[in-house]
Amino acid sequence: MASKDKPKLAVWKFASCDGCQLSLLDCEDELLSVAGAIEIANFPEASRAIVKGPYDISLVEGSITTPHDAERIHKIRRQSKFLITIGACATAGGIQALRNFKDVKEFIRLVYANPAYIETLNTSTPISNHIHVDYELHGCPVNKYQLIEVINAFLNKRKPNIAPHSVCIDCKLKGNVCITVAHGTACLGPVTHTGCNALCPSYNRGCFGCYGPKETPNTSSLADWMSKHGFREEEIVRSFRGFNAFAEAFRKESESHEK
Repeated sequence: MASKDKPKLAVWKFASCDGCQLSLLDCEDELLSVAGAIEIANFPEASRAIVKGPYDISLVEGSITTPHDAERIHKIRRQSKFLITIGACATAGGIQALRNFKDVKEFIRLVYANPAYIETLNTSTPISNHIHVDYELHGCPVNKYQLIEVINAFLNKRKPNIAPHSVCIDCKLKGNVCITVAHGTACLGPVTHTGCNALCPSYNRGCFGCYGPKETPNTSSLADWMSKHGFREEEIVRSFRGFNAFAEAFRKESESHEK
């Protein structure tokens, strides 16, 4: 098949650590198959070669944190037939969304010798706050197999087959003893979307919510359990303010425990 007949894929970066782009590069053998089916037209993490749009699929990593990026994402949307956000930064504002609960100007004054040179927004927001998004793939970083599945689904004009269940189900499938029941360890597994294969609970550590809220998460029930088992209000707030602090379900729950 001639290159010009292949769908064009573009990968874009905003405020992020590049971890989700590295997940795509980490696909190795799978990426070779993807590269055979599409033209990777814009992917600075992998190649300096850039092919002009429009693009059939755009993968967007990172959150919107500057006025320049707030304008740039609209230009990318206009060039993209399908736009897919990947990772916690792009889908929920990322760890940098912790600024949304404080005064970012105070941080700038404390960190930078010349605050006047810093141009930033007061908030770090997900891509969907600014433009229409065709699909969101959660994770910090994203699961590379889920990423390949999403790309495959859009290339074949079907719905991505991404399981919607919680990390708790993964623990059951692996035969893990529940660390919350057995040890009283705080764990966001009951309210967190699958994708990590229950990595932290498998090593007797509570889930940090890296994949964001699952469908219809009962965060208030989990917070009530934490409160009844001696966790202070500030500890409950911190539990929900991680990589997906600004995801609606986690944000509302943390705010309800702020003094």
